[in-house]
Amino acid sequence: MHTAMADEAGWLTDLAKAQAAAKQEKKVVLMDFTGSDWCPPCKALHKNVLTSKEFTDFAKEHLVLVLVDFPNGKKLPAEQKKANDALAQKYNVKAFPTVIALDESGKQIWLQEGYDGSSAKDFVAKLKKVTSKG
Repeated sequence: MHTAMADEAGWLTDLAKAQAAAKQEKKVVLMDFTGSDWCPPCKALHKNVLTSKEFTDFAKEHLVLVLVDFPNGKKLPAEQKKANDALAQKYNVKAFPTVIALDESGKQIWLQEGYDGSSAKDFVAKLKKVTSKG
């Protein structure tokens, strides 16, 4: 059920595809490094922010979403796990959740480690600052 929801919101699992789409659509890539089935702050971020109407409406207009999941209960395909591990290493992810935004050229423009319980409105406000051009 969780993956169907992720797909509905337009979450991709392939960063290269996401970056190509972001470049074409002049959007920002937002990566969510999460332990979707075991990490309480990850679940809270997902429930309170990433599935909220406020976030999804903003995301449709401005973001290409990438889910980088490290689940304990469900098994990812080996190729996906390897890709996720490589991304975590590349972006030096030390904690879950970690949310990273990349501009259309692939440069990191925003990083949030952990989840402080902020509302979808506050989260989107932070994203608006980094996604607005000029």
